[in-house]
Order: sequence, then structure tokens, then C-alpha cells
Amino acid sequence: MASCDLAVASEQSWFATPGVKIGLFCTTPMVPLMRAIPPKVAMEMLMTGEPLAAQRAYELGLINRVVPLSQLEDATRELATKIASASRDTVAIGKSAFYQQASYSEADAYSFAVEVMTDNSMRPDAKEGISAFLEKRDPVWKP
Repeated sequence: MASCDLAVASEQSWFATPGVKIGLFCTTPMVPLMRAIPPKVAMEMLMTGEPLAAQRAYELGLINRVVPLSQLEDATRELATKIASASRDTVAIGKSAFYQQASYSEADAYSFAVEVMTDNSMRPDAKEGISAFLEKRDPVWKP
């Protein structure tokens, strides 16, 4: 879950790094986990192998939504549909920029973001989106 861009879980879900219980420290899950939740919580999970309930995982930002099990597929599909309705080009630009700037200083991240925004604003889908907004119609994204 920690390496997913977005995650929806049922109320019954639990998240754990139980390797320590069998003599294996979960070093590879450790990498995204400590970047996704507070380090002390990640360390406790890694050192004890104890699981986090879905609601706690949500509160920590490990997952985006918690829904009843009966609504899990619909909630996941709804989120995916919202993303898929956006410009594929724009989503790809944004996702790449999001992760790339994460390791930059704040000043460098802003400089980078301005460059990306400038490039993004010159692309066909940005022009189409602005035109559609002004014309009060749905945008037609390039395939």
C-alpha cells in the first residue's frame, strides 16, 4: 500500500509488516512505508509486526478512503473513473512532477513547478481545457 499512488480499503482491512515475527526485517517495504507515514509509526510497525486497522491507516495518510466492504469495488471504480476523465497527458505530467519535486528544497521545488506549469499550459489539452471551461462545455482530450 505504501508504494501506491492512491488506495481505497475496506473497513475490515489491516496493514502490516510482519517479517520481524519470523526473523526477517521488512527492509524493502520499509522504504515506501517510512515515506508514507510518520517515521515513528513506521518503525513501530516494522519492529513489532503489529498491524494497523484501516481507519488508523487512513488517519495516517497511508490510504485515501475507507469504505464498507460492500462498497469497495464501486468506490475504487469511482476514483479511477474520476482520474480517467482527466487529460491523460496532464495526469502524467502531474504525477511525474509530484514525485520528482519531492526531494527538492522548497525553493527548488517551486522553480521546478513553475517550469512544469509553463510547459503544461502550452500543451494541447491545457488549451482545450481552458476553451471548454470558457465555452461551458466538457473538454475533449486528445487520445
